[in-house]
Amino acid sequence: MTDIRTPNTLTTPPPPGAAGIAEADTLVRVDNLVKYFDIRGGLLGVSTIGAVKAVDGVSFSVKRGEALGLVGESGCGKTTLGKVILRLLPATSGRVEMDGQVLFDIPAKGEKPQRQSVYAGKEAMKKVRQNMQVVFQDPYASLNPRMSVGELVGEGPLVHGMTDKKEREALVRDMLSRVDLNQTHIHRYPHEFSGGQRQRIGIARALALHPDFIVCDEPVSALDVSIQSQVLNLLNDLQAEMGLTYLFIAHNLAVVEHISDRVGVMYLGKLVELADVDDIYARPSHPYTVALLSAVPEPDPHRRKKRIILKGDIPSPANPPSGCRFHTRCWLREQLGRPERCTTEEPQLRSLGHGQETACHFSEEISATAVENAVASSAPIPTAAV
Repeated sequence: MTDIRTPNTLTTPPPPGAAGIAEADTLVRVDNLVKYFDIRGGLLGVSTIGAVKAVDGVSFSVKRGEALGLVGESGCGKTTLGKVILRLLPATSGRVEMDGQVLFDIPAKGEKPQRQSVYAGKEAMKKVRQNMQVVFQDPYASLNPRMSVGELVGEGPLVHGMTDKKEREALVRDMLSRVDLNQTHIHRYPHEFSGGQRQRIGIARALALHPDFIVCDEPVSALDVSIQSQVLNLLNDLQAEMGLTYLFIAHNLAVVEHISDRVGVMYLGKLVELADVDDIYARPSHPYTVALLSAVPEPDPHRRKKRIILKGDIPSPANPPSGCRFHTRCWLREQLGRPERCTTEEPQLRSLGHGQETACHFSEEISATAVENAVASSAPIPTAAV
């Protein structure tokens, strides 16, 4: 079957100093990405009176062929980050590179741009979108009910130049078979399918352009538990078969552990920890990550869960706390006697070795004893055990 992706015809060379920014095995690089949403007010509602800091200076890279999981509580900025990377939302500032090419480079206020975006124009960006796709969270809302499966999956190839109807239909049938759907479903409409089948259609639509990079925005959170494992296994198989690279956004740490090679943890617009999946589950280095892992349900109902209950509510992203944004709920800070550094100095991601990074001033103080003390000071969790 003909691959509809065409070679990049842009001849604009990278700006001085841009060569070599990304390593050979790095597909996506995000550098100090910021996304603020203006808060409007005033008499006519046209004045900017503040900003919701949804994503506030996030940096990471995704290696070719890996799955990077991104976890955190609802409202921490995970989905917004994915949409900004794909340019579904405009960035406030920051830079994103895809396969060594700058997708956009927006300086912060008061800074001068150091390089021009290679893909600044809409037509040029259209070519890039063949290589970066998204699987949305809601399989019901993400599919047009007035379009058949064949039209939904074949729309992308049609937009990108595959005008031959027979060739496009053959591509759609191939994509349906890859996601374990019957090829005869090509003429059916979304309302005729279950939630799991609709999500498979969404995955087929993302694969139709043969992309290298796919943002999976909580693709199983709206599905029944029995279906979630099937979709996750399908994504794993497709990654191995097609050499895909995932940014897998989720709030279920058990799901992320199953599919990810590395895991990033976000809190209130910031990336607070980044490590290999085995390291982050065996040796979490940020107190927020420790609390998240303690909330993962135990499969044995007779085993009492040792959980750390975070005190207080999540601060507003329109007015985040000074210093470390987690300090208002941090159990480790309470044990250390509320050090002033947590409130005055914002921690940056620093390496702990073995590829593990954390944004905590006192991560070395996390120990089994400290965790046990935090569990003991938390309210007991009722269980099914008797």
